[in-house]
Amino acid sequence: MGCFYWLARDLAQAGNDVTFFLVQNGVMSAPTGANDEGFDQLLTTNAHVLADDFSLSERGINRETLKSGVSVSPIGPIVDCLTDGAKALWH
Repeated sequence: MGCFYWLARDLAQAGNDVTFFLVQNGVMSAPTGANDEGFDQLLTTNAHVLADDFSLSERGINRETLKSGVSVSPIGPIVDCLTDGAKALWH
């Protein structure tokens, strides 16, 4: 997953509009106290970082424990972006 964090960081730093959506076990980097250098560096950019509400709930992660810069979202808005032609990378 780290290489995707670096790619998203670099794209955001280059001025691109980047949304990084965490789903399933990807949400494990989102709580404060989680140690993930690549993810933490992504949070220093202007990228929009979203965590799937269902994935958080399934893993017992409370939204109040998320790192600054991580927003909670249902998957619907991401599906809308994709149907509107947004480019996506999957891992």
